[in-house]
Amino acid sequence: MATPETTQGKKADPKRKRLLIGLGAAAVIIAAVLIIRGMGHESTDNAQIDGNITPVRASVGGYVDAVLFHDNQQVKKGDTLALIRSNDYAAMVAQAEAGLANAQASLAAAKAGLNMADQNAQASSLSSQASQESVSSAETRLWKAQQDMARVNAMAKDNAATPQQVDALKAEVDVATAQLAMARKQADAAQAQASGTRSHAKAQEAQIALAEALVAQREAEVKLAKIKLSHTVITAPYDAIISKKSVEPGQFLSVGAPICAAVDVHDVWITANFKETQLADMRPGQPVKIEVDAYPGLDLTGHVTSLSGATGARFSLLPPDNATGNFVKVTQRLSVRIDLDPVKDSSALLAPGLSAVVDVNTKG
Repeated sequence: MATPETTQGKKADPKRKRLLIGLGAAAVIIAAVLIIRGMGHESTDNAQIDGNITPVRASVGGYVDAVLFHDNQQVKKGDTLALIRSNDYAAMVAQAEAGLANAQASLAAAKAGLNMADQNAQASSLSSQASQESVSSAETRLWKAQQDMARVNAMAKDNAATPQQVDALKAEVDVATAQLAMARKQADAAQAQASGTRSHAKAQEAQIALAEALVAQREAEVKLAKIKLSHTVITAPYDAIISKKSVEPGQFLSVGAPICAAVDVHDVWITANFKETQLADMRPGQPVKIEVDAYPGLDLTGHVTSLSGATGARFSLLPPDNATGNFVKVTQRLSVRIDLDPVKDSSALLAPGLSAVVDVNTKG
């Protein structure tokens, strides 16, 4: 015997069937839409915002006089972050400048010595030329005396010349011979002196080259000392947020010691790690939709810029070696760089490390 509840349940069965059929049809439609929509798209949630993070380090050693920033402060390029005690480095600059002045004075003295040596060389050369002319004159005088002596001797044989004339011309020949010998010695001495002055001039030229090299060395030392002095002022490398502060006044810093990290939040991009099975149709320039977990309502877009040259496993500290015999196939991932289009909401802090979900239109 049918009860009222049974009769009501039988009447409700067609409605329930229609509802189930409707839900099934909706599920099929939604699935079809998702499948169609997924064609030509590749997405992953293995993505994060990336950017430049630069450790700010001390270029010179010394005690910290002042720290002019606090953690997570926004700074501009060139803003002073810390001051290292500069007394020693200022003294090094003064010492280097004194050494440069000394080298410049030595160079000036060497140039003056070269001028004097050149003048002496010119004077010695003129003296040598004069000595050579004296030798020529003495040779001419001797030749004339010898010719006169020969004529007088011929005349004396014919008793046409007196003994006094013969003796006088003989004495004149002897005097001319001695004068020639003296003139030749003076010429040799003048030539030797000229050679010595020329050698001295060349030595002065070498001295000038040495002095010029010393001046160049001292100039480099001054430049290096000034660079070290300038490095006692530690500045921001670019517009950034300064984080991870690790310095305090009075602290001693060695060369290369980090004082903070500069995070560039103005030039960021997305690093997405896609499975190797998703890369067949992916190319640079394809449009990308981006969602950042920190800002669910923020609408971001970008485009594929480049694909990494190797998988992440190859860049790991211990890359896998599949030739060892313990091979287990694992789907590899490749890093893809996605550059962001201009962001309309400037209040959103897109800090490196934030998680993101990306969808690449591989048919775009």
